[in-house]
Amino acid sequence: MATITPAQLSIELQIPQKRIRDYLRSLYGTLPSEETRRQLTDQQADDVRARFSGAPEGETRWLLEPGDTVRRRSMHVAYGGQQQGGISTPRNRPEILIFTDPEAGARFGYDRFEGLREDGSYAYTGEGQYGPQEFVRGNRALRDAERDGKTVRLFRTRGTLATYVGAFTTGSPTHTIETIPDADGNPRNGIIFNLLPLNARVDLLPAYGGELESAESPVSYVGTPRAWSPPEFTDVIVPGMAQAPGERVTSRVEFELQAAFGEWLHTEGTPPARLPLRAGSTVIEPDMWVPGRNWIVEAKRSTARGHVRMAIGQFLDYAHVARKANLAALPVVLLPGPPEMDLRELMANLGITLVTRTEDGFLVSLPS
Repeated sequence: MATITPAQLSIELQIPQKRIRDYLRSLYGTLPSEETRRQLTDQQADDVRARFSGAPEGETRWLLEPGDTVRRRSMHVAYGGQQQGGISTPRNRPEILIFTDPEAGARFGYDRFEGLREDGSYAYTGEGQYGPQEFVRGNRALRDAERDGKTVRLFRTRGTLATYVGAFTTGSPTHTIETIPDADGNPRNGIIFNLLPLNARVDLLPAYGGELESAESPVSYVGTPRAWSPPEFTDVIVPGMAQAPGERVTSRVEFELQAAFGEWLHTEGTPPARLPLRAGSTVIEPDMWVPGRNWIVEAKRSTARGHVRMAIGQFLDYAHVARKANLAALPVVLLPGPPEMDLRELMANLGITLVTRTEDGFLVSLPS
């Protein structure tokens, strides 16, 4: 089966894809409606090479578009960089090329640490199959990409082919250190990079923890509600991604608040549950789902404006997905105390129920 595409020829000839597609259209007409990507025979590819072989030489430009599939080798011929390993650093170019093969990674247990997270960031495992991963070579280059002015170009590979997912940058923090398996299944320290999309087809990536099951419509998928258990909060502070300005951890304060509220709900006869929701290419999950009241609950550890704003934004996302799936969803923000009056007015105007902790339980303030 042919694997030559306009994208392949684009990087080979350093000609924008639009010119190639326009030329092919003039020769062979438009694609059938059921086809989205043109696959070329050797003769058709030679016709394109003959037409554009006299193109002026100059600086090699980045010409791939998100979704383009090319032979990995030809991409390195055009842009340079190491052809082995997951992180490639072309010399004298403003890019770092990184490659992921989720199917191969799943065989080593990497699927539990890589993928598209709920917040839209992408978790990517560093280089090194054995021993603790260290910040050398590609790992160091990827860690320092933003500082060095480099764009991270992510590819999803399968065999000899590489599909360009798009452009990314590193988030804050750039990485975490987690215990991951080596190629033999032995535990070791691994680097999990935090990547944020700039211009990318994130639908080409697996969700965090593994590929999602197929669904007729991603927004119509609602996972089976699962039993809710109170989070552990006695001794640990769990590292997490930034949730609000200045916040770098999910604290035991928030976990203890959730646990107490869950117990209160049980006493009210409306126990909480967990409700995973499929949103596009990933799974999102509110802190609690209270089916007896149709509540989607988002808890925050502080009444500070930044935390309240974050809770409002998260709920709007949850509610949008839930309502697309014909699931009744009433918004509830859970806080350790009452926020400022203007924030209470804002939540009331948005139809959000505010629940605050009191000395003897919780106060539910319904929107007027």
